[in-house]
Amino acid sequence: MKQKKISLLVKSLFLLPAIPAAFAQQAEEPSIQKVTVSGIRASVRSALSVKENSNSMVEVVASEDIGKLPDTTIAESLARLPGLAAGLDRGNASQIVARGMGERFIGATLNGRELASSEPNRAVRFEQFPSESLSGAIVYKTQNADLVEGGVASSIDLQTVSPLKYSGRQASLKADALYYPEARDLDTKAVRPRLGGIYIDQYADKNVGVALAFSYQKQPSVEKRKNHWGFNEDHSADINGDGKVDKTPWGFETELKRGTNERGSVLGKVEWKASPDALVTADVYYAKNRIREPAMSHWTGDLGNWDGWQSASYSNLDIRNGYVVGATVNNVGLTTNSTLWTQDMDNLAAGLNGKFNVGEWKVDADIATSSAGRDSQWRDVRQFSLNPGTIKWAFTGDESQDFSFSHDSGNPAAFGNPTLYVDTDGHVEDRLTSAQLSAWRPLDAGVVSRIKFGARFADREKKYHQTTWNLPSNSAIPDSAYETVNVSGFAPFIVLKDFTGAATSLWGANAFSPAGRTPTANDLLAGWKVKEKNSSVYAQADLEGELFGKTFRGNAGVRVAHTRQTGTGMESINGAAPTAAEGGASYTRVLPSVNLIFNLDQAQKQQLRFSVARAMSRAPMDEMRASRQLAVDTNPGSQQPITGSAGNPGLLPMMSNQVDLSWQYYFEKGSLLSAGVFYKKVSDYIGITTDDTTVNGRAATLTRSVNGKGGNVRGLELVAQHAFTSLPAPFDGLGVAANFSYNDSDIKEYTNDYPMVGLMKRNGGLTLWYEKAGYEARLSANYHSAFVRMPRWTAGYMIENPAETYVSANFSKWLTPQLQLRLGLDNITNQKVVETQSNNPYMQNVMEYGRRYNLGLSYKF
Repeated sequence: MKQKKISLLVKSLFLLPAIPAAFAQQAEEPSIQKVTVSGIRASVRSALSVKENSNSMVEVVASEDIGKLPDTTIAESLARLPGLAAGLDRGNASQIVARGMGERFIGATLNGRELASSEPNRAVRFEQFPSESLSGAIVYKTQNADLVEGGVASSIDLQTVSPLKYSGRQASLKADALYYPEARDLDTKAVRPRLGGIYIDQYADKNVGVALAFSYQKQPSVEKRKNHWGFNEDHSADINGDGKVDKTPWGFETELKRGTNERGSVLGKVEWKASPDALVTADVYYAKNRIREPAMSHWTGDLGNWDGWQSASYSNLDIRNGYVVGATVNNVGLTTNSTLWTQDMDNLAAGLNGKFNVGEWKVDADIATSSAGRDSQWRDVRQFSLNPGTIKWAFTGDESQDFSFSHDSGNPAAFGNPTLYVDTDGHVEDRLTSAQLSAWRPLDAGVVSRIKFGARFADREKKYHQTTWNLPSNSAIPDSAYETVNVSGFAPFIVLKDFTGAATSLWGANAFSPAGRTPTANDLLAGWKVKEKNSSVYAQADLEGELFGKTFRGNAGVRVAHTRQTGTGMESINGAAPTAAEGGASYTRVLPSVNLIFNLDQAQKQQLRFSVARAMSRAPMDEMRASRQLAVDTNPGSQQPITGSAGNPGLLPMMSNQVDLSWQYYFEKGSLLSAGVFYKKVSDYIGITTDDTTVNGRAATLTRSVNGKGGNVRGLELVAQHAFTSLPAPFDGLGVAANFSYNDSDIKEYTNDYPMVGLMKRNGGLTLWYEKAGYEARLSANYHSAFVRMPRWTAGYMIENPAETYVSANFSKWLTPQLQLRLGLDNITNQKVVETQSNNPYMQNVMEYGRRYNLGLSYKF
């Protein structure tokens, strides 16, 4: 299917030369310039130039050189921008948080085209975009009518290189060795490769430009983890005899991972100046991500003390606020798990664009396709201890987790026969096609300097299905198939040396294949498909004039967006076999916007920026499923309401009326002082709760996602940036960039009364850089306060991510005009990732990924 779509795009490219002949003459030449951006100072100046000249309030990431963004992926660069941060996945910056709002409020485009996502919702994993493939990114904090709707907090447009903007052939190659000390601690390979490159050239008297880029990285995926499973809140007992119920834990988990995260991408782009009146561009981007994570873990259950049956086994109690956070318990079992997590993700984005001159009109036509998929499977060879033992623990919060047991956990003979659990074999597919047409022309009509009109149409289909199974065994795996792993702070583990070989030898070659297996009822109820058809039209006027003695520019426009959505799935009533279910909605939203920039001085160094707009973010795709589990009183004449849990295909988009005001002072090249405030009035906020509705004409009370009342989001953003070029040498190579944001909101989640997902009250960063005589150096520290996030696929599973500070440094030296030596250090302070659950400080999942280093060479041709 993918090959057919690409083939159609390429064939269309060869039909377009006939189109310009129908257009009038008087062409607008494409913007061709010699790109000379090089080094930190140049990228800072380039980014500020785009920011200063934009009619919107934006943040910009600019390339330091051909194929060289400041970081390994665009996610790391975005996370350092004012008002932005990133959630971490496997130690890498991934999904973006902006202005205190989570990924549900972030729109993402590539060259102005909406992207499909391998996540169940709409969130884009920005770490899939390596530096070689992009020339930069623009983060729109305010709305324009000509922006694709979908980003209440921000819209992030990633941009690939334009080969016709370069004067002549250019190329760059990079090779790095990645070093992860944590991998060495886990007795696995600590050094892995990273390669990348880009080639740009022009042909046919510089009427055809070509860009080719690639990247490959095999990153160690290593982790140390200790996790609390939660407390018995409802059926605990008084253990110490003080007349109060002592809530006991369900159990704990310790885990070590030592896998690989392999990423590769390719970009191809062709620009063709077909005539003075036509510029045609075709581009294809493809990324593949392959994760293989062998892991070893211990599980301890049998601690819940249901209705007091274990009270006599408890001693050495540490009880705080009614919770047993430390104790010794006798006669409990232990589970050892040798596991393998597999995950394959692919992302494709391809498009064909034509820019044409028709008299005074400029026409832009674009067709695009984007697809994403994720195939994942968790495989667990699970064995139970043959003899009970004693468990000791002290989980007192603040990352304090001590956990030990008397079992002979490093001895395979201490455990019984294994069972293979495959939970689950899951598959996400997302396909999006779009077509856009816009036209604009200059106009001399008072303050209106240009008018622009456009339309966009898009079809999207996202679906998920899974299969779950387990295979018991009456035979043991030979002790020789295991190795014992000892890591400081953990009890000894046993792990299969060859997980796949050992499992297939016992359960057969098809042990991991879902083929021929019958999905369980839960599997069927977990599956879903959502279809969405979007259409929008807009009109926008660019403005220039004078008001109150000050010159101004900006734009004003309106976008009208219409959506028709359908969700399908399965439903089960009173545990019966699942049957098909379907629902949907249709809505239209009007999105006006005004952006004005007032020049406060004649030199136009000081600007006062004002924006007012109405914005929208559509509902998460997975929450629009029609799946539901229902309980119905079938007694004749019963008026009891239906109860259960469900998706909600009738979800409407979250809306925001918003205002931005900012003062910006560009006092030197590469220098800026800025202060801004924003306010958003959010309505139709989506959260999971239990609400009253109607099912098949009967009253029902369902737990599901609904549109709620919303609330206010407001914030302050401060930026200071300066290049100290006036200092005496060698200090004239110094520069600094600092930002701070404060965000607040009265929006509450419907789960545990959490603050709004993504709300970081304080967020900031400091970057010191130096560039002189071929030396480049950058030291960055980024901080955010605690915030709520949804780190799992399960909608409604929320945790509190505590305050974090992430520190990185980069150093490089040009050894020759072509050859550069580079050294990078990431997570210098060994920042851990901590998830606190259910507003309970004693329930923590603590993950340690360790520091990361890279040493590499770059060569320019």
